[in-house]
Amino acid sequence: MSAPAPSPLAIVDAEPLPRQEEVLTDAALAFVAELHRRFTPRRDELLARRAERRAEIARTSTLDFLPETAAIRADDSWRVAESPAALNDRRVEITGPTDRKMTINALNSGAKIWLADFEDASAPTWENVVLGQVNLADAYTRNIDFTDPKSGKSYALKANDELATVVMRPRGWHLNERHLQVDGQQVPGALVDFGLYFFHNAQRLIDLGKGPYFYLPKTESHLEARLWNEVFVFAQDYVGIPQGTVRATVLIETITAAYEMEEILYELRDHASGLNAGRWDYLFSIVKNFRDGGAKFVLPDRNAVTMTAPFMRAYTELLVRTCHKRGAHAIGGMAAFIPSRRDEEVNKVAFEKVKADKDREAGDGFDGSWVAHPDLVPIALASFDAVLGDRPNQKDRLREDVHVEAADLIAVDSLKAKPTYDGLVNAVQVGIRYIEAWLRGLGAVAIFNLMEDAATAEISRSQIWQWINADVEFENGERATPELARKIAAAELANIRAEIGEEAFTAGHWQQAHDLLLTVALDDNYADFLTLPAYEQLRG
Repeated sequence: MSAPAPSPLAIVDAEPLPRQEEVLTDAALAFVAELHRRFTPRRDELLARRAERRAEIARTSTLDFLPETAAIRADDSWRVAESPAALNDRRVEITGPTDRKMTINALNSGAKIWLADFEDASAPTWENVVLGQVNLADAYTRNIDFTDPKSGKSYALKANDELATVVMRPRGWHLNERHLQVDGQQVPGALVDFGLYFFHNAQRLIDLGKGPYFYLPKTESHLEARLWNEVFVFAQDYVGIPQGTVRATVLIETITAAYEMEEILYELRDHASGLNAGRWDYLFSIVKNFRDGGAKFVLPDRNAVTMTAPFMRAYTELLVRTCHKRGAHAIGGMAAFIPSRRDEEVNKVAFEKVKADKDREAGDGFDGSWVAHPDLVPIALASFDAVLGDRPNQKDRLREDVHVEAADLIAVDSLKAKPTYDGLVNAVQVGIRYIEAWLRGLGAVAIFNLMEDAATAEISRSQIWQWINADVEFENGERATPELARKIAAAELANIRAEIGEEAFTAGHWQQAHDLLLTVALDDNYADFLTLPAYEQLRG
């Protein structure tokens, strides 16, 4: 390992946390500072390129596969690196933040993989950023337990061979970490999360027979994947582990990335593990990029856009085809239902929907899928067991029957469903309730029996914005206007106050959440990410 130089990295405006010295060591901070020095300038160029591409989409209202990378797509000879044993069977993956209780429950859940999330399921308070790292290190050294202060229930890890393999998700390229700065410049949150985790755990994970595995969020192009690959190459050399030890699964959750799936795998081919088909962020990306495209790009209520919608089916089938052609895993979307402890009928209906969704994914050729709650693990497991049997995956199923044209991926108007008044109400309700929890430091929140994260808030505020700007008329004759959104939001605030009581309402961030939602939903200048203005208001 290289000897660390004195770190120019400063910890800014952060209250000291218990055990932070175990994470924020001089050597680890020197590594993060070096990542920043080498890779932030290119990150900044790529963020500028996103804006240029968005302007081009605004001008043309279309997207196509890249002509300059046609040779990569046409070359049938290349494959991604062979999967390590710990990542070969991914039939069920559970997702969630890295708080102490979730860490134990996710590892014990029976899922093959735990997506340990520093991104959309985690509000990036300093406490969550640092103590999440502490919790993962404690899990790997088996120094973790938890007793719930309310129930008195204790949690402890099962035997090592019963634990899920961890795939860690750092923040996206667009987010900075304000508490870590070099010469007054904030370090990208992606490099902070990746750097601290990799530095402390890469060798530890190798010793456990696993490795440093990552999910890469919000990727918009193969050039962004190339930057991650450069980070991996440098990091492996820096700590002295073999090249190719890192494995990365890329979330195809932006519409632009959907046109560059093969190129993304190609750029990461020595480190690539697979691609994942997200849903809410993907729809959010369509709204964001095609918001000037007119009526044909107006989405109906989010719950009406299922994975069987023609343009969503084109996206998921292309993903399976692409992954298996290149020897990578194809991972399906989220089952977000949270079982009710009081209403078995609600559970019965929801479980049937989850089963049908997972049966469809397994039948389409996916190698695994996501769930948000341990109770859904057996349901998803049964769907994939029925198709896979004893095989770890179905990468040999090449789906050569799939042929997707560029226009198929953006054929939003192939949907018959239309926006509804109830859909607008739901978007406002979920947006306020989620943002309030996020401002309290919670990134994964159960709302109306669904586990919601930042992607939910993004699609909610985006749909409000889109429907107003498209002058949508609902089935009840009302038009989507700023005034209507404000009226619904005021009513929701009053409902919440009545629901939780004056004391809890006053102690929360409800008015702040209401105001922030309306700002990002009604402002003429569409904010690229809700979490950017929200982070300015996040304390801690």
